Amino acid sequence: MEWGRRSIARRLAHDAEKSLGPAPRERLERLLRPGWSRTTAARRVVAVLLLACAVALLIRDGVGRDRVPVVVAAHDLSPGRLLGPGDIDIVDRPPDALPEGAVSGAASVLRQTVTGPVRRGEIITDLRLLGPRSAAAAAGVPDARMVPIRLPEAALTDLIREGDRVDVLAADPDRADLQPQASTLAVGAVVVLVPNATGGRTGAGDRIVLIALPAEQAAAVAAASLTRTVTVTLH
Repeated sequence: MEWGRRSIARRLAHDAEKSLGPAPRERLERLLRPGWSRTTAARRVVAVLLLACAVALLIRDGVGRDRVPVVVAAHDLSPGRLLGPGDIDIVDRPPDALPEGAVSGAASVLRQTVTGPVRRGEIITDLRLLGPRSAAAAAGVPDARMVPIRLPEAALTDLIREGDRVDVLAADPDRADLQPQASTLAVGAVVVLVPNATGGRTGAGDRIVLIALPAEQAAAVAAASLTRTVTVTLH
């Protein structure tokens, strides 16, 4: 009899405990309800995943992109400048970011003459330097030659810039008994270099302009400059 009473009491206590505990729906809501610790853990997991993705993208971006050294201008360079060690820097660049003709070694540019204005940080190419390819690139013909001409007026030299097209004329030296007669030696010559063009007026002994033109015309201009006064007209 005593044993039966105890069994009934235990059953009643168990039923009371079940009735006082949370219902299954409440337990599920508690599990799904975001708590501070669960939110912090989730944020950490997301941060780790994002970091892993960023590292993977960086690794993928760097695969197969070896960098090579190239020469860049250490500061703004003016046409006619003779390059020295302080004028250039060596930097590394991806090969697919390099322009054609990019110069890779300092020895290739030192004591070379710049043919046009170059901005600081700009990659120096072979066509930026006075060399065998300058004439053909400027004149647009494979047999082009470069000829230096001394102009009679400093003011005219100050008006000319690299890339200008000019016609070359020659006249016999002034004589009291003859009217000077000018003849056209070349049409459409391209100015390759004007030394000190950006530095103000040039001196009397420095008014020399380098022009590119086809070989036959270049020979005529070079010969005429020895005995005749040579000048240019601008297009």
